[in-house]
Amino acid sequence: MTKLPALSRSFQTTLKHLFAWFDSSKIRGLVIGGVALAFLGRPRLTKDIDVLALVGLDQLEYFLKSGKRFGFVPRISDPHSFARRNRVLLLKHKTTGVEIDISLGVLPFEEESFERSRVIHETGLSIRLPTPEDLVIMKAVAHRPQDLADIETLLSVNSKIDIKRIRKWVREFSKVLEMPELLKDLEKLLKA
Repeated sequence: MTKLPALSRSFQTTLKHLFAWFDSSKIRGLVIGGVALAFLGRPRLTKDIDVLALVGLDQLEYFLKSGKRFGFVPRISDPHSFARRNRVLLLKHKTTGVEIDISLGVLPFEEESFERSRVIHETGLSIRLPTPEDLVIMKAVAHRPQDLADIETLLSVNSKIDIKRIRKWVREFSKVLEMPELLKDLEKLLKA
């Protein structure tokens, strides 16, 4: 993780504005999804930026309003109701047109992921990323085919990954969500 992956100018601009917004609003957030995979694994095509932000529902209105100053606007007509139901804000950066999905974090794991995260500074861009282990856990829980492929990439690129931590959290989520396939599919990937 020594070199900045090739990010389009629009993604770089959006990320700069995103973290300026977070800093200005005193919101803790980190990049997850395909952009994080580009830093922690290998680049892959992605059309949006996925972010985890530690934002309570009581902060939602202020958070959305403060984002407008940085060019972030809702992609849907009733973002508050959608966010309350799904714990996700669907936004777009007006200047670049890049879509941003902000997962609203409140779980102990999400808080811990932020505490364990680190900021990468390179060529005028500063972004906060999860550890490879925490990204694997998030992708195991999301559990889409692309997420499982991303886990394979993260495991193959990060030889010193903490498997014990990954198993612990995926086992916990598997129980709470009553989805034994989360742990079962992770174990298949670990054995491969």
